[in-house]
Amino acid sequence: MNGSAGTADELLAIYLNDHLAGATGGRDLARRIARSQRGASGARELGRLAAEVAEDARALQDIMRRLGIPIRRYKMLLGWAGEKAGRLKSNGYVVRRSPLSSLLELEAMRLGVEGKASGWRTLRELADTDPRLDPDRIDTLLERARTQSETLQELRVRRAAEVFAG
Repeated sequence: MNGSAGTADELLAIYLNDHLAGATGGRDLARRIARSQRGASGARELGRLAAEVAEDARALQDIMRRLGIPIRRYKMLLGWAGEKAGRLKSNGYVVRRSPLSSLLELEAMRLGVEGKASGWRTLRELADTDPRLDPDRIDTLLERARTQSETLQELRVRRAAEVFAG
Protein backbone atom coordinates (compact mmCIF):
# COMPACT_ATOMS: atom_id res chain seq x y z
CA MET A 1 0.00 0.00 0.00
CA ASN A 2 1.17 3.50 -0.78
CA GLY A 3 2.24 5.27 2.43
CA SER A 4 0.33 8.41 1.50
CA ALA A 5 -2.92 6.42 1.39
CA GLY A 6 -2.68 5.58 5.10
CA THR A 7 -2.18 2.40 7.03
CA ALA A 8 -4.81 -0.32 7.12
CA ASP A 9 -5.77 0.79 10.65
CA GLU A 10 -6.09 4.42 9.56
CA LEU A 11 -8.23 3.42 6.60
CA LEU A 12 -10.42 1.23 8.80
CA ALA A 13 -10.88 4.17 11.19
CA ILE A 14 -12.01 6.39 8.31
CA TYR A 15 -14.27 3.65 6.95
CA LEU A 16 -15.98 2.95 10.27
CA ASN A 17 -16.35 6.63 11.13
CA ASP A 18 -17.99 7.16 7.73
CA HIS A 19 -20.34 4.28 8.50
CA LEU A 20 -21.04 5.82 11.88
CA ALA A 21 -21.96 9.11 10.18
CA GLY A 22 -24.41 7.16 8.01
CA ALA A 23 -25.73 5.31 11.05
CA THR A 24 -26.35 8.62 12.81
CA GLY A 25 -28.35 9.98 9.87
CA GLY A 26 -30.13 6.65 9.48
CA ARG A 27 -31.07 6.57 13.15
CA ASP A 28 -32.61 10.02 12.92
CA LEU A 29 -34.40 9.20 9.67
CA ALA A 30 -35.80 5.97 11.12
CA ARG A 31 -37.11 7.86 14.15
CA ARG A 32 -38.71 10.53 11.96
CA ILE A 33 -40.35 7.94 9.70
CA ALA A 34 -41.73 6.10 12.73
CA ARG A 35 -43.09 9.34 14.23
CA SER A 36 -44.69 10.44 10.97
CA GLN A 37 -46.43 7.09 10.50
CA ARG A 38 -47.97 6.69 13.97
CA GLY A 39 -51.37 5.11 13.56
CA ALA A 40 -50.70 4.22 9.93
CA SER A 41 -50.23 0.84 8.34
CA GLY A 42 -46.80 -0.49 9.33
CA ALA A 43 -46.38 1.83 12.32
CA ARG A 44 -45.44 -1.00 14.68
CA GLU A 45 -42.80 -2.33 12.29
CA LEU A 46 -41.38 1.18 11.85
CA GLY A 47 -41.16 1.70 15.61
CA ARG A 48 -39.29 -1.59 16.00
CA LEU A 49 -37.05 -0.71 13.07
CA ALA A 50 -36.18 2.70 14.55
CA ALA A 51 -35.19 1.06 17.85
CA GLU A 52 -33.05 -1.52 16.04
CA VAL A 53 -31.31 1.09 13.89
CA ALA A 54 -30.40 3.05 17.03
CA GLU A 55 -29.12 -0.16 18.63
CA ASP A 56 -27.06 -0.91 15.50
CA ALA A 57 -25.41 2.52 15.72
CA ARG A 58 -24.50 1.78 19.36
CA ALA A 59 -23.15 -1.65 18.30
CA LEU A 60 -20.92 0.04 15.72
CA GLN A 61 -19.59 2.42 18.36
CA ASP A 62 -18.88 -0.54 20.65
CA ILE A 63 -17.00 -2.32 17.85
CA MET A 64 -14.99 0.82 17.18
CA ARG A 65 -14.06 1.05 20.87
CA ARG A 66 -12.99 -2.62 20.88
CA LEU A 67 -10.77 -1.90 17.88
CA GLY A 68 -9.33 1.21 19.54
CA ILE A 69 -10.75 3.47 16.85
CA PRO A 70 -11.54 7.00 18.00
CA ILE A 71 -15.08 8.15 17.28
CA ARG A 72 -15.01 11.32 15.20
CA ARG A 73 -17.91 13.38 16.55
CA TYR A 74 -17.72 15.80 13.64
CA LYS A 75 -18.59 12.93 11.28
CA MET A 76 -21.57 12.05 13.45
CA LEU A 77 -22.60 15.70 13.22
CA LEU A 78 -22.29 15.52 9.44
CA GLY A 79 -24.56 12.45 9.42
CA TRP A 80 -27.08 14.29 11.57
CA ALA A 81 -26.93 17.36 9.30
CA GLY A 82 -27.23 15.22 6.19
CA GLU A 83 -30.46 13.71 7.48
CA LYS A 84 -31.84 17.19 8.17
CA ALA A 85 -30.78 18.39 4.70
CA GLY A 86 -32.53 15.37 3.18
CA ARG A 87 -35.81 16.82 4.35
CA LEU A 88 -35.39 19.68 1.87
CA LYS A 89 -36.56 17.81 -1.18
CA SER A 90 -38.89 19.02 -3.86
CA ASN A 91 -42.05 17.00 -3.33
CA GLY A 92 -44.82 19.13 -4.74
CA TYR A 93 -45.90 20.50 -1.36
CA VAL A 94 -44.65 23.62 0.39
CA VAL A 95 -46.30 23.70 3.81
CA ARG A 96 -47.30 20.12 4.59
CA ARG A 97 -45.93 16.64 4.05
CA SER A 98 -46.29 15.19 0.60
CA PRO A 99 -47.61 11.65 0.16
CA LEU A 100 -44.30 11.05 -1.64
CA SER A 101 -42.29 11.88 1.49
CA SER A 102 -42.98 8.55 3.17
CA LEU A 103 -42.18 6.59 0.02
CA LEU A 104 -38.90 8.42 -0.59
CA GLU A 105 -37.92 8.10 3.06
CA LEU A 106 -38.56 4.36 3.04
CA GLU A 107 -36.42 4.04 -0.09
CA ALA A 108 -33.61 6.09 1.48
CA MET A 109 -33.86 4.04 4.64
CA ARG A 110 -33.58 0.79 2.69
CA LEU A 111 -30.51 2.07 0.86
CA GLY A 112 -28.98 2.97 4.22
CA VAL A 113 -29.67 -0.49 5.63
CA GLU A 114 -28.03 -2.06 2.57
CA GLY A 115 -24.97 0.14 3.15
CA LYS A 116 -24.92 -0.85 6.80
CA ALA A 117 -25.05 -4.52 5.81
CA SER A 118 -22.04 -3.97 3.55
CA GLY A 119 -20.15 -2.55 6.51
CA TRP A 120 -21.10 -5.54 8.64
CA ARG A 121 -19.91 -7.87 5.84
CA THR A 122 -16.55 -6.10 5.77
CA LEU A 123 -16.22 -6.46 9.53
CA ARG A 124 -17.25 -10.12 9.28
CA GLU A 125 -14.37 -10.74 6.88
CA LEU A 126 -11.98 -9.01 9.27
CA ALA A 127 -13.34 -11.04 12.20
CA ASP A 128 -11.76 -14.15 10.68
CA THR A 129 -8.32 -12.75 11.50
CA ASP A 130 -8.92 -10.13 14.21
CA PRO A 131 -9.67 -11.58 17.65
CA ARG A 132 -11.09 -8.24 18.84
CA LEU A 133 -14.10 -8.80 16.60
CA ASP A 134 -16.86 -11.22 17.59
CA PRO A 135 -17.97 -13.11 14.47
CA ASP A 136 -21.20 -14.31 16.10
CA ARG A 137 -22.19 -10.75 17.05
CA ILE A 138 -21.49 -9.53 13.54
CA ASP A 139 -23.49 -12.45 12.09
CA THR A 140 -26.41 -11.37 14.30
CA LEU A 141 -26.09 -7.78 13.05
CA LEU A 142 -25.97 -9.01 9.45
CA GLU A 143 -29.11 -11.09 9.92
CA ARG A 144 -30.90 -8.15 11.49
CA ALA A 145 -29.92 -5.93 8.55
CA ARG A 146 -31.34 -8.55 6.16
CA THR A 147 -34.62 -8.59 8.08
CA GLN A 148 -34.70 -4.78 8.20
CA SER A 149 -34.20 -4.58 4.44
CA GLU A 150 -37.03 -7.04 3.82
CA THR A 151 -39.34 -5.14 6.17
CA LEU A 152 -38.52 -1.83 4.47
CA GLN A 153 -39.13 -3.36 1.05
CA GLU A 154 -42.56 -4.63 2.12
CA LEU A 155 -43.46 -1.23 3.59
CA ARG A 156 -42.13 0.56 0.50
CA VAL A 157 -44.19 -1.57 -1.87
CA ARG A 158 -47.30 -1.02 0.25
CA ARG A 159 -46.70 2.73 0.42
CA ALA A 160 -46.06 3.00 -3.33
CA ALA A 161 -49.37 1.27 -3.99
CA GLU A 162 -51.14 3.72 -1.64
CA VAL A 163 -49.46 6.80 -3.17
CA PHE A 164 -50.01 5.93 -6.80
CA ALA A 165 -53.41 4.21 -6.55
CA GLY A 166 -55.29 7.45 -5.93
